[in-house]
Amino acid sequence: RDLLAKAEAKGVKFLLPKDVVVADKFAADAAFKNVGVDGIPDGWLGLDVGPESAKEFSDVVSASKTVVWNGPMGVFEFDNFAKGTFAVADALGSLDGITIIGGGDSVAAVEKAGLASKMSHISTGG
Repeated sequence: RDLLAKAEAKGVKFLLPKDVVVADKFAADAAFKNVGVDGIPDGWLGLDVGPESAKEFSDVVSASKTVVWNGPMGVFEFDNFAKGTFAVADALGSLDGITIIGGGDSVAAVEKAGLASKMSHISTGG
């Protein structure tokens, strides 16, 4: 909360998910559903941002001139939990600007989405 207050005081837009895709277990075949961030059922796991959040994040990316992305939106390795990550990757791939992808998971995500060649720079370290 302190970080949110600092961002607000400086006029910085700080986005957090409004909805999430939750699952009853950490597995590709898990039962899943979309819920608000305050509605995660006991014992369930948040494995991706929900469609409302994915759209909001993608819209912000699309309106940007430079984006440094380090970290997928969800467990993109499981198809049911890749939609948020791929939505942001699609927005990055369409961006008329500079896109810097850092970190192994982010690089793997843009590669899995088939968008690595559309990024300005990809780095896994160093």
